[in-house]
Amino acid sequence: MRIIAALLMAGLLAACSKKQEEAQAAAPAPQIRPGEVTLPADSPKLKQIKVESVQTAQVPLDEVDAPGKLEVNPNRVSRVVTPVAGRITQVFVKLGDAVKEGQPVAAIESPDADVAISAYLQADSNLGQMKANLLKAQADFERNRDLLEHQAVARKELLNAENALAQAKSQVEQAVAGREQSLRRLDILGLKAGEFGQKITLRAPVSGKVLEMNVVQGEFRNDTNQPLLTVADLSTVWVASDVPETAIRFIKVGEMLDIELSAYPNEHFRAAVRRIADSVDPTTRTVKVRAELQNPSGRLLPEMFGRVRHVETMSSMAAIPAPAILQGQNGSFVYRETAPGRFQQTPIQTGSRAGDLIGVPTGLKIGDRIVTDGVMLLKGN
Repeated sequence: MRIIAALLMAGLLAACSKKQEEAQAAAPAPQIRPGEVTLPADSPKLKQIKVESVQTAQVPLDEVDAPGKLEVNPNRVSRVVTPVAGRITQVFVKLGDAVKEGQPVAAIESPDADVAISAYLQADSNLGQMKANLLKAQADFERNRDLLEHQAVARKELLNAENALAQAKSQVEQAVAGREQSLRRLDILGLKAGEFGQKITLRAPVSGKVLEMNVVQGEFRNDTNQPLLTVADLSTVWVASDVPETAIRFIKVGEMLDIELSAYPNEHFRAAVRRIADSVDPTTRTVKVRAELQNPSGRLLPEMFGRVRHVETMSSMAAIPAPAILQGQNGSFVYRETAPGRFQQTPIQTGSRAGDLIGVPTGLKIGDRIVTDGVMLLKGN
């Protein structure tokens, strides 16, 4: 009896299993939409995927975003040249040295120094002679005037004496001008009157750092237009940027720009617009804009690269982290969670950046849940 009962039970179980298989075969398969990814509840990928809700943020609409490069302030840079031809006897500074305005940077030995001193001495001597002539002419005039009053000379003699006095005064004025001119020449060269064999000392015209050196001790310089060295005041620097002509209307002289530098990725700087070019570059269709940054610590160095940003208007819209965005053949998209373990590829339109978020004008709603970390795990499915 027990054997018969066991056989009957086995038959019933087999019949039930067969009905279940038939029912499962007859049931419709779950519909999978294009771009949809489904992960089983026990999939280890789910633990590596981070899902967050779409936030709202203030995102710039009209914005200038262009590459930029730091330059020396053209108003605070000076190139030191030699005022006369001569031999460089001493160089007092090295490349990169900090110098103060008026500090000696080089010394020159030149025959022109003695020529300038000699010219001054001659002018001074000539002035003394002209003053002596003036005194004589003045005395002659007064004597002839007295004689004329006593009718001892003709009026013609007095007129001649008066004319000689006028000429003597004119010669004194010319001699004074010549002496002042030669003295001014000595002042420019930094020389003292009456001392031959002096060296000419070149001094820094501005306070700053020596950026270029084109001179060595002992060389002879004939070209007075070739700079010996370049000194720049780096307490302020300029950032130059090529702004597209379509965005130049957003920038005006005097307003502030946001500066991001590659050397300091976590810092933001502010610069005031000082100059906007008067023409558009016909090749790049850009306009050169230069803005001034304060650089009291000297950390900002010429030739550093970065970006220039300026926001004209802001708008509140959906915003998502940049890592959530993928690029496809038809544009940008994200993976939106439609149910636990189910993710739908959703095309979006991206806007401007707002901090760590990217604006999304269309494609998502506030509160939508999207994958923000681990998106590449879904892309391969």
